[in-house]
Amino acid sequence: MSRPVTLFTGQWADLSLEDMCKTAKEMGYDGLEIATWGQIDVRKAVEDDGYVRQLKDVLEKYELGCWALGAHLTGQCVGDVWDVRLDGFAPSKLAGQPDKIREWGIEEMKYTAHAAKAMGVSVVTGFTGSPIWKYWYSFPQTTEEMVEAGFREIYDLWSPIFDEFDKCGVKFALEVHPTEIAFDYYSAERLLEVFDNRPTLGFNFDPSHLLWQGVDPVLFLKDFIDKVYHVHIKDVALNFDGKNGILGSHITFGDPRRAWNFVSPGHGDVDFDKINRVLNWGNYQGPLSVEWEDSGMDRIYGATEACEFVKGMNFSPSDIAFDDALKNE
Repeated sequence: MSRPVTLFTGQWADLSLEDMCKTAKEMGYDGLEIATWGQIDVRKAVEDDGYVRQLKDVLEKYELGCWALGAHLTGQCVGDVWDVRLDGFAPSKLAGQPDKIREWGIEEMKYTAHAAKAMGVSVVTGFTGSPIWKYWYSFPQTTEEMVEAGFREIYDLWSPIFDEFDKCGVKFALEVHPTEIAFDYYSAERLLEVFDNRPTLGFNFDPSHLLWQGVDPVLFLKDFIDKVYHVHIKDVALNFDGKNGILGSHITFGDPRRAWNFVSPGHGDVDFDKINRVLNWGNYQGPLSVEWEDSGMDRIYGATEACEFVKGMNFSPSDIAFDDALKNE
């Protein structure tokens, strides 16, 4: 089971698809998880067959595959409570207009499902946003009814989007992540229950966001393995020194005073060996997609090294029992 090793282009949105493919190929990747704010225009992909052919031709030129599109910024616009930061995720003409930003996000997600189908891709990764993220600490006092209303709002907003995904035969893989409706083990479990375990909705497993919260990524992966539709390879280094804490102190990423920082795979505290073994146990055959974030490392050097690291950990399960050789015929 040699899973493809891909690179998520979300942190490389400054590059054209041609430059992205050339760079990824030189670094050793098998393919790309293409960010919808980067190298693909989803509306154009739905409306112009020639455009899709051009995208596929560039991928084929560099012998790269594409197994997923990433729609994190679009999805955030669907379920989030607006503030000025959200303006940067939607077209600039919509800045300061919360209702129109949400409307755009909903329609864009529907287009994304159809764009994925046109590209021959069966998974879209992304965020949902959350109307209740600000309630994570229950002061001012938060009632259970307020929390339940938030989950129901996400259900109401995303159900029509998932209907469109179903028409396209595409699944949505939510990245369990702070600021999302599902950000840890129990909120992820609750979200699945709210959607009555709808097959359309699963997870983009990213261990880095779980580990710094104190959630065991391996346990999460094992318990939700049937709902893992995509995997991000992303690492985090923990640095709790008695002064800092998990909330970050409003200190910028990369600052050594922080209690945790994202680092290039293999340079942090995520146990990728155990993760790979659970993926083997669960028969996950999708890509291992490097989401490369490391404020202290050159991205070409880091992403090249990351590709080598992931290929080194991407071992297949044994096809024999190790003690078969002890048997006498």
